[in-house]
Amino acid sequence: MLYLLDTADVREIARCVDLYPVAGVTTNPSIIAEAKRPFLDILTDIREVIGEKLMLHVQVTGSDAETMVAEAYRLRDRFGAGILPKVCVTPQGLKAIRLLAASGFSVTATAVGTPQQALLAARAGAAFAAPYVNRLDNIYGDGIGVVTTIVRLFLAHGLSTRVLAASFKNVQQIQDVALAGGQAVTLTPELLEMVVRHPLTDSGLEGFMADWEGAYGKGTTLLDLVPDGVSGSPARAAIG
Repeated sequence: MLYLLDTADVREIARCVDLYPVAGVTTNPSIIAEAKRPFLDILTDIREVIGEKLMLHVQVTGSDAETMVAEAYRLRDRFGAGILPKVCVTPQGLKAIRLLAASGFSVTATAVGTPQQALLAARAGAAFAAPYVNRLDNIYGDGIGVVTTIVRLFLAHGLSTRVLAASFKNVQQIQDVALAGGQAVTLTPELLEMVVRHPLTDSGLEGFMADWEGAYGKGTTLLDLVPDGVSGSPARAAIG
């Protein structure tokens, strides 16, 4: 399963990309607006931080398919092929997805609320379909059930579209998406940290280090105890 960051906070993106196997960044108009910075500056900074290889999903805002397509081309011209336009699964959006996919774009169909919307988007050529898990749960829509059904439909019909689940409140929802076969999730940095952290891991590490320091001294590492057998070893350079 791919892990993406759902944020426009460049500092948090830089921190998480440095630490974790992040596959890219997703944004939407609300996230962009919350940053309270010029739009081009935000995307330029994100691209600089994540490089050319990681995905950058950016939502178009036009109300008709022709405008959406033009926006997608403008984004790609400015930021390169790693841009994935996000298009809502409206009638005009589905038309835009079909036109963009036919022109070689990898498109993310977003704001998916039902399996049939996802199936239509896949038939239109979307590379990703993004169901909103917690938003569905909030209206008794069974977000995980929708994800599970979408995964089954894509498999049953031999479609290559991948499920990029979004809108999470807790780690259990992320786990359930993984068990359902969802291929990707997009998370806030805070929620990604919750995925990583566990009190047993923390207490285990504390115990290991207390025993180690009792035997070899505080701040001692293996580098202090194992002689460097090769002059000019690159060990330090490799991590710094």
